[in-house]
Amino acid sequence: MKVLADVCVIPMGVGLSVSEHVATCQKIFKAAGLNYSMHSYGTNVEGEWDRVMDAIKSCHEAVHGAGAPRISTTIRLGTRTDRDQSMQDKIDSVNEKLA
Repeated sequence: MKVLADVCVIPMGVGLSVSEHVATCQKIFKAAGLNYSMHSYGTNVEGEWDRVMDAIKSCHEAVHGAGAPRISTTIRLGTRTDRDQSMQDKIDSVNEKLA
């Protein structure tokens, strides 16, 4: 099953800046071959359910491995059975209505 996910991984106990940890997760999404798009408070990720969930797990493992003793992650998920829909399809639909 294909899933669109909005993921926000928040390392705790690593100081004020978390950009290095965010970059780590971006590299993991790329290596997993997922379509992803970072935004100011998280990352949108699309792909097959298991590949997306495995990548999120890998993010946790890598961020813990880089010294974060605690991580808080929020995930919003969307699936459809009536048709295939990408992140870009959703954006294009709204932009058409704004035009």
